[in-house]
Amino acid sequence: MADAGIAAAVGAERRAQVHLYSSLSEEEWDSPSLCAGWRVREVLAHVTMPFRYSLRRVGWELAKARGSFDRMADRRARIDARQLSSAQLWESLRDNVEHPWTPPGGGPLGALSHDVIHGLDVSTPLGRDDVVSPQRVRLVLGGLRPRQVAFFGVDLDGVQLRADDVDWSHGSGEPVEGRAQDLLLLVCGRRLPAGRLRGPGSARFAPVG
Repeated sequence: MADAGIAAAVGAERRAQVHLYSSLSEEEWDSPSLCAGWRVREVLAHVTMPFRYSLRRVGWELAKARGSFDRMADRRARIDARQLSSAQLWESLRDNVEHPWTPPGGGPLGALSHDVIHGLDVSTPLGRDDVVSPQRVRLVLGGLRPRQVAFFGVDLDGVQLRADDVDWSHGSGEPVEGRAQDLLLLVCGRRLPAGRLRGPGSARFAPVG
């Protein structure tokens, strides 16, 4: 898909998330996400950081984190989640639906991947499977390359992932079937709720404890 079409998908994803976040109770804002150690509010603080921080500010924060983006992102998400109200957080997303930010080297598809994955980190544990469209998830899955899959460290050897709501599969071996959004979370190393996956190879990824 051309960059313009992907950019339109980014806008659609952000609008869907604005609708989700604006409907949450304060209790839901403090509920855990699929991002280890982050509540819903930390996830949105992270997602909206590129809209609120200048490149100079990001560079300064990276320097304070000794060059570790992950350490910087975690620190700022926690601080911003304390300092900004839930309304300020979702309004930051609402006001930047058409923001042109893309991750370094990622282009529009990288921006879509970032938004879709972190959106699922919030909507899945909240039981809001209506937020993301299978078509947008398909775009993200279709853009995954071996290097990106390897980044998350999930062992997919000997299994074939098969989406049952869009035309997408990955790998070869014992089938692991489920919705595209659940397979994307699996690839990204997230811990899925029980019963999300089916097929002979799914037991390997079943939640423990």
